[in-house]
Amino acid sequence: MSGDIITEAAGSAPGNAYYFDELKIGQKAGYTREVTDADIQIFAQVSGDNNPVHLDPEFAAAHTPFGGCIAHGILSASYISTVVGTILPGAGSIYVNQSLKFRAPVRAGDVVETEVEITDLIEKRGFVQLSTKCMVDGKVVLEGEATMMAPKR
Repeated sequence: MSGDIITEAAGSAPGNAYYFDELKIGQKAGYTREVTDADIQIFAQVSGDNNPVHLDPEFAAAHTPFGGCIAHGILSASYISTVVGTILPGAGSIYVNQSLKFRAPVRAGDVVETEVEITDLIEKRGFVQLSTKCMVDGKVVLEGEATMMAPKR
């Protein structure tokens, strides 16, 4: 993904979201967040995913190829939801579909850069298709595709 990446919604729909007719193929948006130990602990508590690969350094070192704890993959994927739900298309948009491929682990202290790019607009249904990815230090750790229903006038 190249070109300008928006980091705040600037459409004319409520909440600065973009109406379907304001969207263009190639539009991009992004969000950056450092993953903390607290994020991982809170995500485990909220999701109920207490897998020791995320929470127990001794277990993770002894029983995984990662040498220590890794963040929940879905925690990184939630940053995609942040982008599509608050920036592009933004408030009022509805998730229809999301595919994910996990490419590399994310650890506490990693800075995850999330980017989405509009790849297709399906006017008849009001659907927006986007490519999605999360990166750490320029390396793709998660990629996929999303379909959103954008607000219409």
